[in-house]
Amino acid sequence: MAAEPMAVRQTLTPAERIRRVLRHRAELLAAVQGFQYALTMPVAQPDWRRAVAAELPHLRAAFAAHVELTEGPDGLYAEVLADAPRLVRRVNSLGSEHAAVSAALEALARRVDADPERVRSWGSDLLRALSSHRQRGADLIHEAYATDLGGET
Repeated sequence: MAAEPMAVRQTLTPAERIRRVLRHRAELLAAVQGFQYALTMPVAQPDWRRAVAAELPHLRAAFAAHVELTEGPDGLYAEVLADAPRLVRRVNSLGSEHAAVSAALEALARRVDADPERVRSWGSDLLRALSSHRQRGADLIHEAYATDLGGET
């Protein structure tokens, strides 16, 4: 998924921005599920490694699109901070996770020819990190836009 140019992003209505985020979330989830399916195939299958290697670029591209959508001056995190500056630490933490997950994706791509059980272990670790990251991102959005802090009359 390619991120929209900055001019397009600035003209989106709030409803369009939400639809864009939801669409992207679904695309990232589909890439995660495709990789997970390949990873959990029996390693004795002759095309196991090829299936894992074929799904990894899709996952890498989907995650790169996620980073582009969320970071930067017009990204989702900037929007969250404009609306809920109290969440700066959580936004920074999610940004740091981007670097860690990206590094894990790169490392796995370089080591996809290693012992299948090691590849499966590294891939499983990566999937757990992605799942946690996605949940923390959803929690951030919920806290930014659905949490009533009180004190208003």
